[in-house]
Amino acid sequence: QVYLVESGGGSVQAGGSLRLSCTVSGQPAIDLCLAWFRQAPGKEREGVARLNAVHAGFTSVYANSVEGRFTISRDRDRSKNTAYLEMNSLTSEDTAMYYCAATQDVRACSLTSARYNYWGRGTQVTVSA
Repeated sequence: QVYLVESGGGSVQAGGSLRLSCTVSGQPAIDLCLAWFRQAPGKEREGVARLNAVHAGFTSVYANSVEGRFTISRDRDRSKNTAYLEMNSLTSEDTAMYYCAATQDVRACSLTSARYNYWGRGTQVTVSA
């Protein structure tokens, strides 16, 4: 079993930055495919970024809407079981609840929410114009 707890959300003005954290327990984060999703009111859940396990190449993929602005990362140290989402140049379109997700199946590592079987409860990000 894997448990995920997000933190770091809040309110920020357009153009600002935030860093979200996802604390992982139950399994070393470096052995998991980890991803960030977001869901705005009235919209479907959207995959934002994913980072594969170290043994699967440690590759990252981003949604077109955040490419160049967001960076997903993870501590390589096994004792620091945390993943991050660094968000820069935020706009009102980035306002949403952000969720951390994980899967042990590194072959399923993608921006498709159905591929993930572990989810956090989310952290709210609000960007004001």
